[in-house]
Amino acid sequence: MKAVVDPDLCTGCELCADACPQVFHMEGDVAVGGDVKAEDEDAARLAAEDCPSSAIEVTE
Repeated sequence: MKAVVDPDLCTGCELCADACPQVFHMEGDVAVGGDVKAEDEDAARLAAEDCPSSAIEVTE
């Protein structure tokens, strides 16, 4: 599973990095996702759902 952040939609609010730091981190004003381990899937999906700009896609 992978979490991808669209940099054009990301507002840099850091909610995803705060909610799921094992998957998301900030690079400047933009969040960056990455590979999602099985134990982090629920947290990554929740971070994607809570993203105010719908910038995160979690894919299988």
